[in-house]
Amino acid sequence: MNESDSLWLVFGASGYVGRNMVAHLIAQGRRVRAAARRCSAMAAEGWDGVDQVCADALDPNTLAPALEGVTVAFYFVHSMAGGRGFPARDREAARNFAQAAAVAGVRRIVYLGGLAPEQADTEHLASRVETGAILREGPVPVVELRAGIIMGAGSAAFEVMRDLVGHLPVMVTPQWIRVSSPPVALADLLDDLTALAQRAEAEGRVFETGGPERLTYESMMRKLARALGRRDPVIIPLPLLTPELSSYWMGLVTGVPAPLARALIGGLRHDLRADDTSLRALVPRTCLGFDAAVAQALAAECEMVSGCRWREGAFDLRGYRHDISFYGKRMALEQAYPVSPEAVWRVLTSFAKRDKGYFSLNLVRRLRAAVDRLMGNATTLSHQYAEKLIEGEIFDCWCVHRVQPGVQLTLLSRLAVPGKGGMEVAIAPTTAGGSNITLVLHWHPAGVWGLLHWFILWPVRAAMLRMFLRSLAQAATQDRMS
Repeated sequence: MNESDSLWLVFGASGYVGRNMVAHLIAQGRRVRAAARRCSAMAAEGWDGVDQVCADALDPNTLAPALEGVTVAFYFVHSMAGGRGFPARDREAARNFAQAAAVAGVRRIVYLGGLAPEQADTEHLASRVETGAILREGPVPVVELRAGIIMGAGSAAFEVMRDLVGHLPVMVTPQWIRVSSPPVALADLLDDLTALAQRAEAEGRVFETGGPERLTYESMMRKLARALGRRDPVIIPLPLLTPELSSYWMGLVTGVPAPLARALIGGLRHDLRADDTSLRALVPRTCLGFDAAVAQALAAECEMVSGCRWREGAFDLRGYRHDISFYGKRMALEQAYPVSPEAVWRVLTSFAKRDKGYFSLNLVRRLRAAVDRLMGNATTLSHQYAEKLIEGEIFDCWCVHRVQPGVQLTLLSRLAVPGKGGMEVAIAPTTAGGSNITLVLHWHPAGVWGLLHWFILWPVRAAMLRMFLRSLAQAATQDRMS
């Protein structure tokens, strides 16, 4: 199964492992197709030569285009982020995918599951095991690789620990901080998955993988703190913090999205082990230890930069700082208007001129600056203007990051605040000849203060978006009539 011209599908390519697997296969020179529900997230990755398909395993009608002509399909799908009832959705998705893969003539499915004790008594762990079993019920041969927590930038476990040790020198934690697991380096995991896709002897089998060390989360956090140049944190486990309360606690002290935090916590009731004897007999490898995996992760994220769109976790959008959260908060506003995209773009590219006054947003800007000062943060209200919006141009508290003429403008905030953020303005034509305008504010917090900054200024940011969108539409309408 190592034909150089075979087509490999990464299904779930917008997720953490999926997007890294696409990049891994591209580096190997393989023909790759990426499929996911979140098409915008795939587009933001900037992959060259990758066929991208919007598909949802819960919608069978979308699967045929994704699977057409595919030899090997990697299945990286789970529904935990959708909240309660995810096991039923996972079952339906797996059945749909197995059936569609059979119809399409796929020769192998490679599924990434999770390590679990013999009696998996949590929905999260049980669902991961059940998904593999359902895929194996289909006629397409399946290889399942079960892994524990993954060490790499963007992994939920890695990001939770990074946010905690980066900004909390003293912390009261849930009891699961002393649960142990064999963390595996992202690079080792991707190599194992790729190898299993090609080994004929792997067909129909279940393997386990993990790093050479079994560590508690507490010991991992201490090691990570040292790698980030921080002092060892003072960690005080509190038995009263249940898994449910832990997910809310994580939402208050880390930038990791709540659904990812809940999914992570769902598997933290048990000490986990990985028996990789059968895997290493088939795929010999000396896996990286924890310290080496962390060093590799921090080095790799330095190369992860943005393209034409806001890319999740891009290092340049986080100010080239390891202590700013990988996952960002966002606020979006979208509205259709009966004005042409050309008129909207003309107005948008002139809004930083002196005679436009940033579309009369001075009151909102000053209110935001006042709140910044109350929080002890410096701010910039220099009234610097720009006659042209070109990449690198600076005006007021913004820097022009990317310009896609007629389509999208990306701005980075220059405010001295606990985190990094920006704004995207996207314009798309409607079928009626008008414009669909989308505004998105992005914010990557730096610790608890960065999260407080986001939540406290939520009403101000919402008002700013509404006023900006209304002013932009009104100015475009006047431009059309002039």
